[in-house]
Amino acid sequence: MADEGLRDELREFVAERDWAQFHSPENLAKSISIEAAELLECFQWSADADDSRVRAELADVLTYCLLLADRLGVEPVDLVRAKLAVTREKYPIDKARGRSTKYDQL
Repeated sequence: MADEGLRDELREFVAERDWAQFHSPENLAKSISIEAAELLECFQWSADADDSRVRAELADVLTYCLLLADRLGVEPVDLVRAKLAVTREKYPIDKARGRSTKYDQL
């Protein structure tokens, strides 16, 4: 995890409540999706979402992502950097700059 203290804090929070038994990778992935839907719901009828609600839902998404990464024994920062390297290859600057076109259509 990017912040060792945060990882320890999350582990302690989960352990105090004996919730690790429920944190299978499958359940954590489901929770990420559910929380992401709640984040999206903030923008359902207007682009002008309540900032505090957006932050709260984003925190939920990130928390479950961090818990899943910890459960899988991977470092979130390493995952993001590895994926960024792949994405850089798929979207070269000279073809992708200023475009939202999918990589296979560039």
